[in-house]
Amino acid sequence: MSDWVRALGIDYGTARIGVAVSDDIGLLAHPLETVPGGDSEKAAARIAELVRLRRIEHLVVGLPLHLRGEEGAAVARVRTFLETLRPLLPEGVGVHEVDEHRTTVSAMEKLHAAGRNAKNAKGIIDMAAAVEILQGWLDQRAGESLPSGEEDW
Repeated sequence: MSDWVRALGIDYGTARIGVAVSDDIGLLAHPLETVPGGDSEKAAARIAELVRLRRIEHLVVGLPLHLRGEEGAAVARVRTFLETLRPLLPEGVGVHEVDEHRTTVSAMEKLHAAGRNAKNAKGIIDMAAAVEILQGWLDQRAGESLPSGEEDW
């Protein structure tokens, strides 16, 4: 099926980078790992390795935009990281920047509902936020690919 896609979601942070991956048909996002963010070159190399190993076609990166969509210093940090990462990616990998507004809050709400608190979710919150980023992109993509006149049910 030509609409199937392999995608990797990134929730960038200077301390930790959450990584999520789509299933093989591009329907659901799943947590993959948390990459240490302190050394951006090592982090970029690890993410590029994951892209190669999993034959990823699309990299979906969350941008921490302000409420009204303005860009700030945090967006500049993400883009600086992407400048390090892009040359390491295999040719043809699409890089998609998406608004990550409220993804960490949404991820924490879901973790809290599953019995996690801020203290015991620290190791997985970044992956959960990456899942939110990637799932939003997958859902939007699926909605755009519906034939005209069909509803998403």
